[in-house]
Amino acid sequence: MSRLQFPEDIWKYKESVWKRKLKQIREAELNSYEVIVNSFDENEMGRGAWHIGPVSLCNRSTKDKAQRGKQPAVDEHKCLRWLDPRKPHSVIYICFGSTGKAIGPQLNEIAMALEASEQAFIWVVKNQDCHLPPGFEQRMEGKGLIIKGWAPQVLILEHEPIGAFVMHCGWNSTLESISAGKPMVTWPYYNEKLVTQILKNGVPKKCSKTFTTDYLVKQETIEKALRNIMMGDGAKEMRHGAKSLKEWHGRQSTKGVHEFITL
Repeated sequence: MSRLQFPEDIWKYKESVWKRKLKQIREAELNSYEVIVNSFDENEMGRGAWHIGPVSLCNRSTKDKAQRGKQPAVDEHKCLRWLDPRKPHSVIYICFGSTGKAIGPQLNEIAMALEASEQAFIWVVKNQDCHLPPGFEQRMEGKGLIIKGWAPQVLILEHEPIGAFVMHCGWNSTLESISAGKPMVTWPYYNEKLVTQILKNGVPKKCSKTFTTDYLVKQETIEKALRNIMMGDGAKEMRHGAKSLKEWHGRQSTKGVHEFITL
């Protein structure tokens, strides 16, 4: 994990909120017998923890899945109707979570890459960040669904037409993608190594800095990552690996919750 991938507040102030929270978390870990973790055994080998994840698998009904997190900015049925006629593995889902913040010029590069890739997509953007290129939404009508606000992510990821998830490597999103059996294009705000080097079900979008700097990841780089994960030589193998992880982790979630309750 590079220095630039830490929140900027950590470096700005000697005693920032982030630093105090990290210190409190570390002290709590040292003073605890074990920790309850939204994870799975094989991902936390040798650590004192009860693994009850992925907890997103506990949501079975459509209503429960749609209401995870905040109130969605779009009706979940609209998302499903938009996805229903699409071919399997043909749609890219892009979301950088609740902490992700993309500057206007970077949004333009992402938009141009999506348009050039000629792939259908669902793109979740924050209202305050939504400065898309002129005419982009009109040109992409029917090809792309843009959600301005919170999205019913679990429902979207579990739909068969979703072929890849462009994401920020937040832990909830990572687990939800694994649970849905979707390969990932990793744009790390924190750390991508688990997804790209250990689980090997993600393609790194090569970037040495974060959105908060003046450094931009260009259209060509983003487009290449999208094409690789959707149509590249290793795309089929990556989908197979993601599906295998989904099946395995589904069994682990049931096992972990049962063991924790019985304890």
